Amino acid sequence: MSTSTVTPATARANARAAARAAARVARLARDAEPVRVASKHTLLVRLSHWIHVPLLVGLIVTGLAIYWAAPVFRHAPTPGNPRGDYLVDIGRALAPLMGGAPARSGAVDTRFWLYDRLSLGPAQLANALRLHWLFAYLYMLCGALYVVGLVRGGGWRALMPRVSDPAEALAMIRYYLGVVPHALARKPWPHPPIGGKYNALQRGAYFTMPLLGLLVVLSGWAMHHPATLPWLERLFVNYDAARIVHFACMAVLGAFMLPHVILVAADGWDTFRSMITGWSTRLKGTHHG
Repeated sequence: MSTSTVTPATARANARAAARAAARVARLARDAEPVRVASKHTLLVRLSHWIHVPLLVGLIVTGLAIYWAAPVFRHAPTPGNPRGDYLVDIGRALAPLMGGAPARSGAVDTRFWLYDRLSLGPAQLANALRLHWLFAYLYMLCGALYVVGLVRGGGWRALMPRVSDPAEALAMIRYYLGVVPHALARKPWPHPPIGGKYNALQRGAYFTMPLLGLLVVLSGWAMHHPATLPWLERLFVNYDAARIVHFACMAVLGAFMLPHVILVAADGWDTFRSMITGWSTRLKGTHHG
């Protein structure tokens, strides 16, 4: 009784045939999935989105150095803090927690602990002003590119509030709160159905952030040219009110970056990829705003 043997060449041919068959099955499976590729972000929107981050950081770093020279929020003078700068108090409270010596030990002066780490440092007003306006002009240019990208690509329509936003926002909050617990428990946690480019929370945030950016720019000009632009200063009531609006809006814009990154991660790879490539996948037959 004879036995047939498989030559190496035959084995390689069989392996290649099996690989081709597997690839064909995988391709048919992908084609059968109810998804389609949809254009999501224009090139101008994507560029301005990524450029916005370093510009905002630069504005915050230089802005805090300007704030050091004339704090907006003050309390009564205290020992070691004659100007009553709340940021000095915050820095002194954080220094021991972050490895710095307590102010009472006398080993390290922690009055400017926060300014040293989050700004150009104290006594840097002239340099900070020059750099701040450089970043400000670039920031305004970046904002203009973003608006042009929204208008040309029609993306502004996806930012408009909708009647369904409250219910959809509650569904998204529930989803985000359950992402980590269900991931740890290795249980499925399906994403709520979204009929457009953004969910309600994203739409609300992306609609609000440009408005805050506009307020930052207008209040900045009101502070920079109160004599030549008195009408703009009056729009914010007075100079001090313009400073408060400027500081508060910049604080919100800066604070938005961390939850924005977290929620993008929770929303999935497709959301992050779309801001790089400009396209995303959507269920076939659903609207893509």
